Amino acid sequence: MTLIVCSLRRIDALIATRAPSHLITLLSPTELIDEHPKMAAGRHLRIGVNDINEPMEGLVAPDEGTVRSILDFGAGWTAEQPMLIHCWAGISRSSATAFILACERNPETPEQAIADHIRAVSPIAHPNPRLVALADDALGRQGRMVDAVRAIGPGEPAYENFPFEVPSRFGPPGASGA
Repeated sequence: MTLIVCSLRRIDALIATRAPSHLITLLSPTELIDEHPKMAAGRHLRIGVNDINEPMEGLVAPDEGTVRSILDFGAGWTAEQPMLIHCWAGISRSSATAFILACERNPETPEQAIADHIRAVSPIAHPNPRLVALADDALGRQGRMVDAVRAIGPGEPAYENFPFEVPSRFGPPGASGA
């Protein structure tokens, strides 16, 4: 199945049309939403974290616990239905989370192929470098996730991204994703 990335304002419409089994919310602690009423108990991970690349006074930076929460939550997803991942604009924290989960589920797929897919389906996506670096360490990817995101470069400037999808499973290297 698929990982769907979107902005906060699009989650209700996507829940109604795509019926995801799981939802990940990544918003600043002051903007964090309640558990979504359409999601089953235990199927909505809410992470209060700011979209920053290094610790800053008064803000909550992603840390190892953030990545562990994402990976642990992802392990409970069977991929029979989509997983919806959102942040405020659908650009940085959510695209990083989709990249992290796709890399974790596809250890045989080059990280660059996954990052290239994200860039192909979303010219705006700009995966949060701190989240990616922390996941790279947690997954033992020896800098390949960081290098892949660096290689696709920053996305086109935008206030909000349009929804895009990342497959939960990629085919063997050289095959098209499914």
